[in-house]
Amino acid sequence: MILYFLRHASAGEHLVNPKKDEKRALDKEGIEQCGYVGRALAALDVQVDVIVSSPLKRCTQTASLVGNELGYEGKLQIDNGLRPEAGLADFRKLLEKYARQEAILVVGHNPNLSQFLGAVISDSGCEASVELKKGTAAKVEMRRAAGTLQWCVTPKVLRALYDTAVESSRPKTSRK
Repeated sequence: MILYFLRHASAGEHLVNPKKDEKRALDKEGIEQCGYVGRALAALDVQVDVIVSSPLKRCTQTASLVGNELGYEGKLQIDNGLRPEAGLADFRKLLEKYARQEAILVVGHNPNLSQFLGAVISDSGCEASVELKKGTAAKVEMRRAAGTLQWCVTPKVLRALYDTAVESSRPKTSRK
């Protein structure tokens, strides 16, 4: 199984009221991030069988916008195992639920998304330390309960990759 991790894009400042914070939407920068993150992932030939998101608005928006860019036509799956307060046991249940899928994209929050990534790429049961900034994507190749990190890229790098791909696909014009 290939497991893609994606931390939600920029959504402005954390709100003190938990109910209001759950409904916090992406800001203008976050919407823009989703566009180039999704296009860069598509340029990297990322194809997923299912997209699973935290139920919080900023994650479902990120999942939908990036999914659009990837050409994902399935239904967005919502799972409490990706909520900010979810633990590793919740995440492992989520993985079991989708174990028959070849490629999964999970969209969630820090600090737990980084902890989940660290736990699945660690052989010894302790955690590797990986920080996922907002809009960062990572690819892990899973074998049984452990995985191998293939790549982890920030939105800034994804944007540069996308811009480079677009530039190199443009026809070259000759000058005389």
